Formats: sequence, C-alpha cells, structure tokens
Amino acid sequence: MTYLFIDQGPEGDRMWNFAVAVFLVELYGNSLLLTAVYGLVIAGSVLLLGAIIGDWVDKNPRLRVAQTSLIVQNSAVILCGILLMVVFQYKEQLTILYNGWLLTSCYILVITIANIANLASTAMSITIQRDWVVVVAGDDSSGLADMNATVRIIDQLTNILAPMLVGQIMAFGSHFVGCGFISGWNLFSMCLEYFLLWKVYRMTPALAIKAGQKETDDQEMKQLNVQRELENGEVPAEGSQLMNEAVIAKQDTEKNSSCCYQVTQPLHTLRSGWVAYYNQSIFLAGMALAFLYMTVLGFDCITTGYAYTQGLNGSVLSLLMGASAVSGIAGTVAFTWVRKKCGLIRTGFMAGIVQLSCLMLCVASVFAPGSPLDLSVSPLQAMISQLLGDSAALPEAPTMTSLATTAAQGMLNISSMETEEVPHIESYMSVSLLFAGVIAARIGLWSFDLTVTQLIQENVAEAERGVINGVQNSMNYLLDLLHFIMVILAPNPEAFGLLVILSVSFVAMGHMMYFRFAFKTLGSRLFLCCSPEQKTDRDPPSFPPAV
Repeated sequence: MTYLFIDQGPEGDRMWNFAVAVFLVELYGNSLLLTAVYGLVIAGSVLLLGAIIGDWVDKNPRLRVAQTSLIVQNSAVILCGILLMVVFQYKEQLTILYNGWLLTSCYILVITIANIANLASTAMSITIQRDWVVVVAGDDSSGLADMNATVRIIDQLTNILAPMLVGQIMAFGSHFVGCGFISGWNLFSMCLEYFLLWKVYRMTPALAIKAGQKETDDQEMKQLNVQRELENGEVPAEGSQLMNEAVIAKQDTEKNSSCCYQVTQPLHTLRSGWVAYYNQSIFLAGMALAFLYMTVLGFDCITTGYAYTQGLNGSVLSLLMGASAVSGIAGTVAFTWVRKKCGLIRTGFMAGIVQLSCLMLCVASVFAPGSPLDLSVSPLQAMISQLLGDSAALPEAPTMTSLATTAAQGMLNISSMETEEVPHIESYMSVSLLFAGVIAARIGLWSFDLTVTQLIQENVAEAERGVINGVQNSMNYLLDLLHFIMVILAPNPEAFGLLVILSVSFVAMGHMMYFRFAFKTLGSRLFLCCSPEQKTDRDPPSFPPAV
C-alpha cells in the first residue's frame, strides 16, 4: 500500500516537469528563455523557502501536511494545464490584445503557478520520503534502507516512462492535447493519492504521534486548568500560580511584539533552520551531497546540447539516457547489498571512490582525440561581446545556450530525428569517454545519495526532521544554480572541457567532506570493510534558543 501511494506522486511530477519545459520552449518561439526563467524561479524559491517549508512540516500534524501539500500541488498543476490550453488555443489573439502584454501576463502566471506546484511538491517529498518512510520502517535500519532503495527505483522507472508517455501523446496529438492529458491525470491521481494517503495513515498508528505535540498539548491543558481555577474563584496551587504568572507575562510580551514578530518570523525561522543544519553531526555528509549538484556531468539540457555538437543525434541521446537510468537502478540495488555487508557509512565512502574513479574517464575525454577544448578561445568572449553589442566580435562557434535550444527543438520534433543534420566530427573518442564516465558514475552517485539520505533520516531528531531536509534541498538548489552560472560564464563548446574538470573538482571536494565525516565517526575502523558500525544516537534538537 505504501509503495503504491509513493508510485503515484513521482509519476505525475515527472510528467509535469518534462512537459512544462517543452511547453515553455514551444510557446516562446523555440527559445529557452522562458525555460531558463522558470528554472531560475524554481531554484531561487526553494533556496529561500526550503527551511520555512521544512519548519511548517515539523510544526503541523503529518496527515494535515500531506493532505494540504497534495491538494495544492495537484490543483496548481491542473490550473496551470488549463491555462496553457487556453494560451495554445488563442495565442494569436492574445498576441494582438494590449500589444502582447496579456500574453506576457499569461507567461508570468504560468511560471508563478508552476512554482507553487513545485514548492508543494517539495513539502510533499519531505513529509513522505523523509518522515513517513522513517516512521513506517520503525527501528529497522535494514527495512528503512530497502524502502529508500525501492522508492528510488520507482523514481528512476517513472523518470523513464513518464516522459515517454507524455512525449508520445504530444507527438501523435498536440500540445493542447498534452496539457489536457496532464490536467486529467493529476485530477485522477489526486483522488487516488488522497485515498491511499488516508489508508497508509490508518494502517500506521505511529504516524499520528509526532515529537513535540504531546508536550504542547500538556502545556495547553495546564494553562486551561489554571484559567478554570481562576474563573471559579478557587485559589490555585503554588505551582499553578507560578504557571499563571508565566502565562500572563508571556501573553503581555506577545501583545507588545506580535506585529514585529509576525513580520520577522520567517527570517527567524530561516536563520534557525540553517543554524540547526550546521549543528547537525551529519552536516559534512549533507554538504558533500550538495557539492555533487555543482556539475555539468548529468543528462540536462547543457550536456544534451554539448552532445549535439559532438555528432550525437536524438536517437543516440535517448539510448544514453536509458542506459543512465539502468546504471542508476544498478547503483540502488548495490547500495542495499553493500550496506548489509559493510555498514551505512562505509557504503557512502566506497560509493564516492566508485564515482570518482568513473569520472576520471570524463577528465580523460577532455584531452582525447575529438575534444573541442581550445584554451586560446576565451570562455568570457561570447558573453562580453553580447553585453557590449559587438556582433562582429562574436565567434562563429555556437554557445551552449544555442546548442541546448537546438537539442530541445530536436526533442520537440521526434519525427525529424532521422533526417536531422549533425556537425561533422573527426573522432568520437572524446564524447564516448565522456558519456561512458557519466553513465558508469551513476552507480556510485545513487548509492552515495541513498547513503546520505538514510544518514539524515537516522541521525536527525524527529522534531526538526522537516527543517533539516528543507535546508538540505536549499543547499542542493544553491549548488545547482552555481553550475548554471558557471555555464553562463563559459558558454562555448571549446570551454566545456574546463567545465568538466571544474565539475569533477567539486565532486572530489564533496567526497573529501564525506571522508572527513566518516573518519571522524568511525576512525580507523572506516577501512575495515566487514566490521559492524556502532549505531549512534540521534542528535537532540539543535535549534538556537529563542531570543
């Protein structure tokens, strides 16, 4: 029942995340401008609001958080799908009205609603995959590892199947039909997920008990008893009288500072969340995972655009993406086996070694035959020329942004893949080594990701599990933003080799942080592969004291 519920969420998310990028490219004349703005808004919102979302998850009952996140997320996607249907149907009329400002307003509204859906999806991911899964597994560490691995396999499979389904619908139908299908799917999925959510909650009584709620309820009952004694004219006990004085003083303080507190509360929550994250024993492990997001060695639009310049067409790229997903599933399966043999912390250490070893193939590709690396071409030349408006100084080589746009156009027109023209390449040695390293490294990457995920689940106090995971998401998005900024500063294919080396350097720094965490935890026992790890107690709540 739990896996069936978890399966519904990622499927709708993957469909929407794939489709909204295609829709925005199609709406803005096959340009990636709207897609770039959408990605920037998404990353910036999670970066700023991650801790606040996590704090909201911590302070509210589990069922209420899950239901609210589910309804808001799916409703936003449905509304966004309907709005896109209107834009696709009446785009010509909207372009004429008010000199095109009405169409621009529709673009802004689509991105805003899609951003709300992503924030709700973030809250849903934190509460289900970082909290509910831990409670359902109980104290069984092996069961928790198996559940995490199964959830990741489901995520990988939906990452393959959902875009294929939506892509076929849009290829044989239209974008209008695609929007309608996604809206209808999310309506059906919302009803089914809501039912499964309730069933899982009823089957697991422990979900109804949340850390901190019992103490709050007891405190409220004591305050109510004091008020009742005063109303009945009874003399309260000495302890109750002290309680009453404290309550009155607290109420006076809240009245004097209520307005200021309401204004500054989000800032206090944001600061408290980051301080709590820094004070965790798994801080270095979380930072290590975040550093892995600062890379161009993934199957995003940047790598796809670069592959296009190296003579790979859409058909080959789709096969490579499938191989990458299979490699990720293999890493997930390997995680469960290695964890049972060597322990959780050592699994992350070995996963890091595997990933870095495979990424050495990517470094070798920079200097292999067929590599476009040219240090004589300034990485900043194209950007500076565009800012200065000097069109004559622009290099003839395409930038990574134009490459990504070309690749996106190829993905939009599936039927033209057989006849699309690709650049002539003298040798495929470089690009072959690059993608061999990227695909093989997924085994270590996903094993490491699962290791850090379970470390956070097992070592963070329940009372702040949401806010810590919220800050972790913010860190991931921050490093992901830096990798896009890195591409903007060096957009030419001649500079892609430098980006590869810089990406591997960040991955290496991340695994160095994890090694420090692992050695600090296990000491020399880290190198004893089959020695059992000593389970440490979870950290107590690490929020700074209220001022």
